[in-house]
Amino acid sequence: MFTILKLFGHSPFTPLQAHMDYIAGCVHKLPELFAALREEDKAKIEEISNQISKLEHKADLTKNDIRNHLPKSVYLPIDRSQLLEIVTLQDSIADKAEDIGVLLTLKPIEILDEFSDAFDKFLDMNIVTFDQARSIIMELHELLESSFGGKEAEKVRDMVNRVARKEHEVDLIQRELIKQMIEAEDKMTYTTFFLWQKIIAALADISNLAEQLDWQVRRTLELK
Repeated sequence: MFTILKLFGHSPFTPLQAHMDYIAGCVHKLPELFAALREEDKAKIEEISNQISKLEHKADLTKNDIRNHLPKSVYLPIDRSQLLEIVTLQDSIADKAEDIGVLLTLKPIEILDEFSDAFDKFLDMNIVTFDQARSIIMELHELLESSFGGKEAEKVRDMVNRVARKEHEVDLIQRELIKQMIEAEDKMTYTTFFLWQKIIAALADISNLAEQLDWQVRRTLELK
């Protein structure tokens, strides 16, 4: 509680950004996770999955501190419910990263050559979309200084639109990836195919949630 109160005293958006740091830690572990999968290093997969879970737990603790100790005495330039919605969306991204880590520990699977390139592109684009969303959260101090208007607000609106375009690109890559997976389904067991479906869906949710997060920031701008 003391730490969160100190953060709010520094800036009303600093706790959001501290929480986002844990979320980014989870998401940025995913390339390592899939690299370990390619190497068929089961121990490394377990290790990275556990690291993601620990970061997700820290994010949960931070989220709960923000929710439970949001000080009423501190003036917030946005509605408290909007701030808490942003925290919830951020936290959901960490949950998806943790889900992926858990899925990869359930059963040995491999990235088949038939969809390897499409999967790599899909993974990279989801992380790029997330990183662009994260950069918007990191702009909130500047938005506050500009009273949520002027050139800074226009800059953030443009950033939100770029995230939306990236998320659309992710959707297109996902369609091609799923098509390639279906074409190679005879090389996978039913359980393996099911796991890949779950993994791809969870990855896609990262960019979907990133877009939702940024539209929540955009909505906040429009309400100012």
